[in-house]
Amino acid sequence: MASPALAQSTPPVEGPITCSLPVAATDSLKSLKQRYGNDAVVQDLPGAEGETSKGLVLFPKAMDRRIEIAFIEDKMNAVSGLTLRDTAKTSRWSVAGISIGASLAEVQKANGKPFVVSGFGWDYGGFVTDFKNGTLGRILPGGCSITLRFGKDGNTPRALSGDGVKVSSDNPALVKFAPVVTEISVNFAAK
Repeated sequence: MASPALAQSTPPVEGPITCSLPVAATDSLKSLKQRYGNDAVVQDLPGAEGETSKGLVLFPKAMDRRIEIAFIEDKMNAVSGLTLRDTAKTSRWSVAGISIGASLAEVQKANGKPFVVSGFGWDYGGFVTDFKNGTLGRILPGGCSITLRFGKDGNTPRALSGDGVKVSSDNPALVKFAPVVTEISVNFAAK
């Protein structure tokens, strides 16, 4: 099997993200910098509760192409995952057919059934907590999984807010609120 670096001579700059492209679990800071050159920059990446960690950002100047890459340890020898955020309110990338800005209905269709979202308005708010055995909750070909987060600017109804709140994607209040995907993460299993 060819390594990700040898799989193609020119790395992708947009399109579908898989468990091996544009980044694989076996990549390191060194391999990604070799492949992407000046389009790969070490930066502080945002975490929960205001924390940050060192990671690598692909395409840091092109917000609709930006990919944040986290590593398993400080030496940055193995990727733990990558994240797309709504820095441009859109993205040229997609994961399992989902892109930044996707609606509840689009995600529910891709999943094949309703799913559960955590209450909004806190550090872990808006994340899908359970895909209810739907397609998006399964391990993707190549061994990675995805995490989705929904959000929306403006006032969130009280019934949809807070730690401990869980709402089905087909709940009429959530459908009316109409949040969109604001973050997509691809998670690699720890080796």
